Amino acid sequence: MAEVRLQTSSDGIFKGDDFTLDSIFDIVKTGGLTWVDILRPDEEVQTFLSDSVNVDELVIEDIFGDASTTIQRFDDHRFITLQVRDSDNRLDTEPVAIILKDSLLITIRSTRIPAIDVFSKRMKKADAEDLELGIDFLLYELLDSIADDWTPRLASYSDELDRLEFQVFDPSETYDNLLEGLHSLKRQLREAYKSIESLHSILIRMLKPGERLISKETERYFLDTQQLVTTLVKRCNNYSVGATSTRDTYLSHVSLRLAESNARLSEVMTTLTIVGAIMLPLTLIAGIFGMNNEDLPEDAIGGFWGIIGLMSAFALVMMIYFWWRGWLSVLKRP
Repeated sequence: MAEVRLQTSSDGIFKGDDFTLDSIFDIVKTGGLTWVDILRPDEEVQTFLSDSVNVDELVIEDIFGDASTTIQRFDDHRFITLQVRDSDNRLDTEPVAIILKDSLLITIRSTRIPAIDVFSKRMKKADAEDLELGIDFLLYELLDSIADDWTPRLASYSDELDRLEFQVFDPSETYDNLLEGLHSLKRQLREAYKSIESLHSILIRMLKPGERLISKETERYFLDTQQLVTTLVKRCNNYSVGATSTRDTYLSHVSLRLAESNARLSEVMTTLTIVGAIMLPLTLIAGIFGMNNEDLPEDAIGGFWGIIGLMSAFALVMMIYFWWRGWLSVLKRP
C-alpha cells in the first residue's frame, strides 16, 4: 500500500490518514504551495495521477515502468525523473519521479530517500519572499537537496581514497583486503556518478535557452545548483581516476613481489639442480666402487684415495663446465 505525505507552505505536514488523494486539490486551493510525497505507488495512485492530475500517458508509463533520466514539458504540467541516492546499506541509486502542476509538486519513489527528508525541512524554513516565486522554487529546493546530499559522501570517499593510497605505498606493513577496498570504493563512486550526472543533465536541459522549463525569476537559483553539481561531477571523476590509479599501482606492486618471489624460487631450484647434477655422478661412482666385488680395479685406480681423487676431478670438470655455460651466475648475490 502506498504511503502518502502532504506538506503545504502554510499549514505544515499532513499524514495519509488526514486526507485522501481526491481531496488533495481542495487543500491546494487554500494551502498555497503544496508538496505531495508518494512512497511505493500502487493502482490507486496510478488512477489518481491519470484521472485527477491528468498527467500524460507517457508519464504514467515512466513512473510504473523502467524510468530513465528525463525532463518533459506538457500543456499543463512538467515531468522529471532522475537517479537519487537511497538510504539502504548497499548504496545504490533509485529513480525519483517529479510532477509539477500549477502550485502542486508531486514526488514518487519506491524506497527511502534521505534527500527527501532534507527537502521537507528546507520547505518548512523557506522565506515567504522565496515562496512567492512559485512551484519552481520548491523544485530548486528539491534538486539542491539532492545535490547537497552527495557533498559529505564525496568527502568521505576522498578520505577513504587517501587511506587506501597510504596503505598501498606504506612499505613498513602489509595490509589485508586492499584490493577489495579499492573495488568497493570504485563501485561507490560509480553509483554516485549515476546520480550526480543524472542531476547534471536535468539542470543543463532546464537552463537551456528557449526550453521554458523554469521561470526567469528562479534561474539564478538553478544556476547556483548547476555550479555545485558541476563541481561534484569533477570531484567524482577525479576520485574515480585516483582509485583506478591506486588500484593499478597496487596490482603492479603485487606483480613485482610475485616476480621477485618467482626469481628467488628459480634461483633455489637452479642451485639445487646444480648440486644434484654434481652429486649424482659422485653417488654413482661411490655406489659402484662400494660394491662387494673382487673384479673392481681399485688397485689400478689407487685404492680409496684414488677413487676420491677421481670423484673430485669429475666434480671439478662439471663445475668448470657449468661456469663456462654461465649457469653458476645465479648463485651470485647482487
